[in-house]
Amino acid sequence: MKFLKAFGLFFIYPLIMLGIGFLTGIMSYDYFYPGQKNPVRRYEAALPENVQPAEEQKLSEEMQQVPQEQDLIMDVSVIEETLNADTKYIIQEMDMDNNSVLETEERVPSMYLGMNREQFLLAMEQYAAFPPLSEKERGFVSLEVKSFSTQRVVVQMNYQYVQPSKSFYLAVADNELVVLLEDQKTVYIHTGIRLEDLPENVQHDIINMRFVENEEKLYNFLEAYSS
Repeated sequence: MKFLKAFGLFFIYPLIMLGIGFLTGIMSYDYFYPGQKNPVRRYEAALPENVQPAEEQKLSEEMQQVPQEQDLIMDVSVIEETLNADTKYIIQEMDMDNNSVLETEERVPSMYLGMNREQFLLAMEQYAAFPPLSEKERGFVSLEVKSFSTQRVVVQMNYQYVQPSKSFYLAVADNELVVLLEDQKTVYIHTGIRLEDLPENVQHDIINMRFVENEEKLYNFLEAYSS
């Protein structure tokens, strides 16, 4: 019995010590390397929740590059309207004294072809600020762009038409002989005759606004001194 007891202790004691050493090693590893027991699970936990498989990620990127229907509609809507040879060019001449309107359709002047709305409005502003002499003589006052599109443009021209006059006055404006109406303010004709081209006695009369009784005498005078 003593032999068996001694033999048992000889085997059991080393096994106990080996077990204690194994447990001590595991505890020491957890202490010095926390969280490393299952590295695969730790890596998975660190990934963001919205990570997609490679195929779904690629499909998502391609969908983002495809133009949406709404984007295509917006691109069409922002195409600029410009004037072309087929655009209807409507001129409305308004008599401001009686509010009557005469409407005519013309071809778009070549200088305005290809203009967009902003460019055309700017051109009309410049026209109104510096109207042609022929327009001023007709009594042009102002203009307004009533509508603008590639299909149709409407421009309203406002006039205070020059009324017929029984008598006239000859005067000087910018060294040029001009014909004024009875009010001595409204220019009826720009003659193109330079003051220095007239005889001295005539120059003196015109500087003091020469009176002309009627239209017949006016045109006789102009024919006599026109080149």
